[in-house]
Parts: sequence; structure tokens; C-alpha cells
Amino acid sequence: MKLKNRFYSIIFLYKQAMISWQKLLGNSITDAGGLPGLPRETVEEIEKVTRVYPMRINPYYLRLMRQAGPAISRQAVPDIREIRDGAGMTDPLDEENLSPVPNLVHKYPDRVLFLVSGQCAMYCRFCTRKRKVGRPEMAISDATIRAGLDYIETNRQVREVLLSGGDPLLLADRHLEKILRSLRRIPHVEVIRIGTRVPCTLPQRVTAGLAAMLRKYHPLYINTHFNHPAEITPEASLACAVLADAGIPLGCQTVLLRGINDDREIIRDLMCRLVRIRVKPYYLFQADLARGTDHFRTPIDTGLEIMRHLIGRTSGLAVPTFAVDAPGGGGKIPLTPDYIRSLDEKCLRFTNYQGLQCSYPNPPGIPQTDSAPSLPEDGTRPGGGCILAF
Repeated sequence: MKLKNRFYSIIFLYKQAMISWQKLLGNSITDAGGLPGLPRETVEEIEKVTRVYPMRINPYYLRLMRQAGPAISRQAVPDIREIRDGAGMTDPLDEENLSPVPNLVHKYPDRVLFLVSGQCAMYCRFCTRKRKVGRPEMAISDATIRAGLDYIETNRQVREVLLSGGDPLLLADRHLEKILRSLRRIPHVEVIRIGTRVPCTLPQRVTAGLAAMLRKYHPLYINTHFNHPAEITPEASLACAVLADAGIPLGCQTVLLRGINDDREIIRDLMCRLVRIRVKPYYLFQADLARGTDHFRTPIDTGLEIMRHLIGRTSGLAVPTFAVDAPGGGGKIPLTPDYIRSLDEKCLRFTNYQGLQCSYPNPPGIPQTDSAPSLPEDGTRPGGGCILAF
């Protein structure tokens, strides 16, 4: 295995030397003409969609699409249903109304979402922010970055900052470091997180130089985004290894998508593969109500059934939290299969992952008193009994 990993590392580094991630990004497909072999009707439909929602497919992800098929290509290729969706919401999480300054969302008391990039390595068709990512509506500048930093500095309750976008790792190293350095100068900012799909969609971006820069700003966490086992390629695995070797804890936020990964064995395989590349499954999200994405949404029961299949049948390390991000800015709500049959003051009765009925005696509540009872000098509790002395 070590020899195999070393081989992949050599190949990956060789490719890095031959072509930069910037060049790969610059060679991305942005219109239907770059996707040869499509029927004329499909080309016309894609052109209609891209007038509203941009397309970007870089050469790395295009190769993966050709190798892995529809489960990968549906995430990247526009679908006419995107502009026929009457069920979705323009801003499903109410981010605009929760933005005290442009491109900063303050939903939870102790943390903020800081949008620092308007671009992605590949524009996911199910994106929550497809109303603005890659479009003029997402105007990010030195002025908006400065306004966000000023807001964080003046709000002492903010202890955690999540950098997102777009994708923060599409910023040049020096630009990203400038933001990280500014955040680290704010005494009450304890934790920095980066949300990025780059390890999945453009792993060539994860260079040794990037990892060396990021490791200077611990505690720093990265949440990445894989949706299908086929996305865990040798290149993606190595990109995650480079980050993990820099001491950066990695998590994954997967979105449950109709026709792509809404299958319990696909999700189980994905979660187990993530653990093998040192990425902790973090969330399995019910797809948001973003306009243009309704055809990706699955019934809630689908996610609950997948969770029933995961729990007990694989390591807890490989079990994410299934959650829905409540429309209107209500926050993330965990959705858990129902194992409890009854609960009273004497007993909890429940069903385990195998469907077996189990019970657990419910201990009595501890009476609330103004002060703890004093113990006799002989070491016994009031009313008899013995305590251990250490």
C-alpha cells in the first residue's frame, strides 16, 4: 500500500510540475460548445440555462465525468429543469437578511460565515448560492473583505469564522493568507474554518506551499465536499493527505442528491472511503430549497433510511449527521431515525439497529438542593452505605 501511495504521489507531483492549477482552471468549459457529441436540443437547453446560471467544468473534473458517468456529470452539466423550477426559493437560508455587511452572514451568536471568493473550480448545479456564485451579483472586493474583518473585530461574541464563497481556495495563496493573518490578529477569534470543494473538484490546487501556509494559522479546520465514491480519486486522496499531514482536521459535508447518491450502499461506500483518506464524515444534508435545484431533492424518508443502514453497520467514525438547513435562516436541524419506543420515569424502551427491542432503566432525578449534603467523618453516606476514598 505504501509503495502504491508513493507511486500516486510521484505521478501527482509530476503532473503538478507540468501544468498549474491556474492553467487547468483557465481551460475550463463554460458553454455547451465545449461538450462535444451532445444532441442539438440538449445544446440549446444548456445555452438557455447558462444565460442564468453559469457553467464551469475544468479538465480534471471533465475527465472524471467521462470515466464515472452520469452520477458525476449530473453535478456539473446544466439541466433545463434549473430554469423551470417553480418550487425553489431565491435565497432559501435568508442569508441576505442576515448580512449586517455585504458577504458576511451572522446567523448564530458565536460564529459568522464570511464569503471571500465568488468563484468555484466547478459550478455545482445544486448550489445553495447559485443565485450569485460566479455571477456579478457576488461582488467581492478589498472593500467588502475589509468591512467583514471590521465587523468581526467589533463583535466580541464571534469566536469562530467560516470562510466560504464561492471557494476560498481559489484565492491566490498570498490573498488567502492576508485574510487569515488579519483574522488571527483578532483576539476573540478562536477557530477558523474553510469550506472548500477544491480537494474534490480541482485537487491540483492543494500544493505543498498552500498547506505550509495554512498550517501557520491553527486552530484551522477544513470542511470539504464529496458526494460520490467515484470522486475519491488518487489525486483527491493525495490532496487530502497533504492537508491532513499539515495537521488540518478534515470534515466532509455531503449533499443527498436524487439520482446521484440517494442509495444506502453508495453513501456507505462513500463514508468508508472518506475515513480511509482521513476525512471525517460531518454532515449528510437534505438538499436546500434553492431555486433551480428541485429536481435534486429527495424525500426525507430516503435520508432517514440511509442513516438506519449506516448506524450499527459501520464505524461511528463513518456516520455523519443527517440534517436539514431550515428555510428562512432557522439553522441546521439534525434528523435522526426514530429508535425510541417509549420513555417514562422508570424505563427507556427502544429498538436497536437490528430491529431488536431493548430497554434501559431510567435513573431517578437528583433532587436539587442549595448545598451538597455533608458526609460523616467515618466516610459513609447519610442513611448508610460506603463511598470510596482516593
